[in-house]
Amino acid sequence: MKKLKQLSIIVLLLIQSFANSQNYYFKEYQPFNKNIPSPEEFLGYQIGDYHTRHDLIVAYLEKLATLSERATLEIYGKTNENRKLLILTITSIENHKNLASLKEKHLQVVSEKTNITDFSDLPVFINLAYNVHGNEPSSAEAALLAAYTLVASENPKVKEYLDKTIIFLDPTINPDGRDRYTNWVNRYKGNPLIADKFDIEHNEVWPKGRTNHYLFDLNRDLLLAVQPESNARLKWFHQWYPNVVTDFHEMGTTSTYFFEPKPLSASLKPVTPDENYTSLTLTFAKQFSADLDKIGSLYFTKERYDATYPGYGSTYGDLQGSLALLFEQAASRGLVQETSTGNLHFSFTIRNQYVSTFATIKAAIKNKDLLYTYQNNFFKKAIEQASKNKVKGYIFGDNYDKNRNKAFVDLLLKHKINVYPLTNNTTVNNKIYKKGNAFIVPTKQKEFLMVRTMFETYKKYRDSVFYDASSWSVANFYNMKYSTLQKIPNLKNEITSESNNININDFTLSNYAYLISWDDYYTPALLYKLQQKGIIVKTAMQPITTIANGKEKYFDRGTLLIPVSIQNMTKESLFSILNTISKQHSIQVYTVNTGYSLKGIDIGSNNFVTLKQPKVMMVVEGNTSSYEVGEVWHLFEQRMQMPIVKVPERIFNRTDLRRYNVIILVSGNYTQLSQKSNDNLKQWVAQGNTLITTRTASSWAIKNKIVTEHLLKRVKDSTKTRIDYANSRGIIGKQNIGGAIFKVNLDLTHPIAYGYHDKEIPIYKNNKVFLSPSKSRFSTVAKYTQTPHIDGYVTQYNIDNYIKKSAAIIVSKIGNGRVILFADNPNFRGAWYGTNKLFMNAVFFGNLIKVPN
Repeated sequence: MKKLKQLSIIVLLLIQSFANSQNYYFKEYQPFNKNIPSPEEFLGYQIGDYHTRHDLIVAYLEKLATLSERATLEIYGKTNENRKLLILTITSIENHKNLASLKEKHLQVVSEKTNITDFSDLPVFINLAYNVHGNEPSSAEAALLAAYTLVASENPKVKEYLDKTIIFLDPTINPDGRDRYTNWVNRYKGNPLIADKFDIEHNEVWPKGRTNHYLFDLNRDLLLAVQPESNARLKWFHQWYPNVVTDFHEMGTTSTYFFEPKPLSASLKPVTPDENYTSLTLTFAKQFSADLDKIGSLYFTKERYDATYPGYGSTYGDLQGSLALLFEQAASRGLVQETSTGNLHFSFTIRNQYVSTFATIKAAIKNKDLLYTYQNNFFKKAIEQASKNKVKGYIFGDNYDKNRNKAFVDLLLKHKINVYPLTNNTTVNNKIYKKGNAFIVPTKQKEFLMVRTMFETYKKYRDSVFYDASSWSVANFYNMKYSTLQKIPNLKNEITSESNNININDFTLSNYAYLISWDDYYTPALLYKLQQKGIIVKTAMQPITTIANGKEKYFDRGTLLIPVSIQNMTKESLFSILNTISKQHSIQVYTVNTGYSLKGIDIGSNNFVTLKQPKVMMVVEGNTSSYEVGEVWHLFEQRMQMPIVKVPERIFNRTDLRRYNVIILVSGNYTQLSQKSNDNLKQWVAQGNTLITTRTASSWAIKNKIVTEHLLKRVKDSTKTRIDYANSRGIIGKQNIGGAIFKVNLDLTHPIAYGYHDKEIPIYKNNKVFLSPSKSRFSTVAKYTQTPHIDGYVTQYNIDNYIKKSAAIIVSKIGNGRVILFADNPNFRGAWYGTNKLFMNAVFFGNLIKVPN
């Protein structure tokens, strides 16, 4: 009897504990359907006591979809690590039955071709999106609570929400990063809990959990659409065009809570319509403040976060007629962490995100007509703006690089931008655009705002301090030649994803040789595959004109030569391999039947140099930039299909460098490398190898005397004018280069520039690394022009004193080897197709460079 009494007390305590946990989060939404397990019942712990793994999040949502007619589950994509991207669609049973017809009518409202003013029979479509940054975990926990509340609550308020909304709940946009972080925190969780900010639980190691598998920031990727998570999300978005989209984040532990409106900052004339700022966000803010006031949470608005860059989860929808909303919660970075105002608990951060979730639903219901009227007019207004715009379209295209053209058109199509092929050769402003290699985008289309985003550049800004990059004219990312059109030619045969293909001509078997131009973006991938097959490949150091595929053709420097007679295989096997690999990469191969050229060097010239297969290593961990590491890693594996060895900085001193002929150092301070390691690296270069450095790694190489190059001397600002203290952040901040696009002048005869045809190309700069031009007259590969500014915020002071005087790429000789120093990051965000080739040229052609004294 005594044992039974004790057991009853334990059960009572457990029930009371469960009730208390429920009351903390969702007391106002009781009662709940007892047949549907709460997250605590399913997981075996209260939300906030652990960080929930992604597989458990998936399993719980699958359970809800199985048990309730209010919910259905859709797998809309997979991550690089094969984790599911999923959306739980939650609404009333009646709405679920009519979802197809409701979607059809909703899309009619969104359409620029309809004028619907009666929305009474339409619910509001809300995309609740969480956890784009893996180590900002509170929102995904709140997503579990929200899903349970909406599916299991029998409260009349929740039933009203379900009748009046279609809710698409995406619990974890970045599963790979979340699990990286979750495993860290759960592993080091204290028992009892430890709030000390110096404890390991609160301090992740490199690369931390913010990013996805390839260490990309997915909250910067929606515009650029490099990663599979972003591509899947874009595809889903353009199937539904929700009225409201949420974007839940975390920020520094010492902060409070942020919700919109955002400050009017950055661009002087943002692409996002004024109504978004002046009406929608202000209206929703009333609900957010009211609900957070009820629970006593501190918050702030109108500070810090910009609404300018269109690639955030909280801005992309704003260019599509949705209201996209940002929330930022102070992070506990573990279960509990000390702050100057007391301990911050994980459960508290979750509750704020949960309350804001339901505040969003309530505000959307209250303002349904406002949201639908805005969305119904959005694309029609865009077309009206386009009609008044002097620019009627853009013509663009590269006459040499079909794969880069295709990649840019693919990106435009992902954003539902209408693109047409050029039907006749055209010259605009002395730029020649050729049929088959050029395209036209008219501005008069529903995605006019996205067209502007892709092509327009800006030089006037409201503010000098930027939360992120100040420039994103994506055509420049791709080094895409383009011009504005005041008049549009006849357009036909609109390009689709299915029709955006590259056609290559058949080539015949040769007894003598084959030539492949180095112009195409994917030629490095083709070259590496040929080398993997044991094929000997040479490259041209001088131009050649010869008969190829039966016609006279000019081939520039960098052209690949595959002689038949020197291969260790039959001519038939060689032909078969070339045929297969050229089709895989859509790159034209040319048959040559004679060594005697019409102009330039002959096939047997010593100016055709045999290429070594790159064996590449990159230093990672330590204080290296995880973003840059990820960008190089992604470029090698996903684009060029090449292996790259990633050596942690902590073991570099015992790494056998003889295994590699190329080493890459991305931005970092490399404090873990000893003087002996530096000496070994320098000796390795001198033996004939290639070291490639980017951004701060280039300044590190100079400061540590790996090379005998120099940085530009700092110019001291001698201004003594008194300035108000409150303006200090802006005055100091404007001297930074947060991210802008500049022109550089290339030496087209240099191996690093092989495959380029224009001496001036755009590059991206977001640092203050200013390289002095090399003392060697032949070693400054790229130098900023005298009128360098293309797009983004930069002071004239920085242009005059630094940029105009500095080099973008230099090559420095060490013994028989060389160091190739990039002042900037040619692989920024995996989207700079236009400068990727400079980087890959350094990898493949570095050993060709003989730096004269």
